[in-house]
Amino acid sequence: MQTNITKAVLLAAGRGTRMRELTDDLPKPMLQVHGKPVLQHIIEGLRAAAIADVLIVVGWRAEVVRGFFADGSQFGVRVEYATQSVQDGTGKVIELARPFVRANPFLLCYGDILIAPENYPPLCAALAGAEAVLGVKRNEDVTKGGAVFVNENFELTDLTEKPGPGEATSPWYNAGIYAFRASIFDYVAKLMPSKRGEYELTDAIRNLALAGNKVRAFELTGTWADVRDPEILARLNR
Repeated sequence: MQTNITKAVLLAAGRGTRMRELTDDLPKPMLQVHGKPVLQHIIEGLRAAAIADVLIVVGWRAEVVRGFFADGSQFGVRVEYATQSVQDGTGKVIELARPFVRANPFLLCYGDILIAPENYPPLCAALAGAEAVLGVKRNEDVTKGGAVFVNENFELTDLTEKPGPGEATSPWYNAGIYAFRASIFDYVAKLMPSKRGEYELTDAIRNLALAGNKVRAFELTGTWADVRDPEILARLNR
């Protein structure tokens, strides 16, 4: 099975309302950390891992992203764009990537997630013999994201989006970066709205695993940050 990943899909369509006025004129992934947009940090990490074909899904203030990255040549990558016109969740948005991905394995990253670049090659390699790989961090606050449940082989057994009081929890947090085969699109196509009224990518991943497919968890090492609010942004820029 092919595991040489050369394509990446970056989700950068959201405004990021928790950033308040900071995202009035630009999307959250274009906020700067140490003088560079978060998206630029991600793209430079991908390029260093020989992932040179990038699809950026844009929406809010799309012209800012397009104007900055253009065709990607100045960053050493090839950039294409897709537009998410309806903000209905992370599940349906990746359907926009199907023409770009075709039958190839690919990396999917949320555009507001920073990771240590050395994680990209081993995360991609972990797709060997699996249908999907889910990046995880230990002991983060799972109520702000997803609780990942694994077995003794570090394979996904369940996944709960933002578990509430009284719900089962896990020390493993969904870190917002994934490696997929094209089979994920079959499960995305069957999604129904969640209790939040959105199509959740995590539901598709959960269904993929519960159907008997191997979904591996991969523990990220080094720096990781979900640039979710002004306080985190300020801390990163100290």
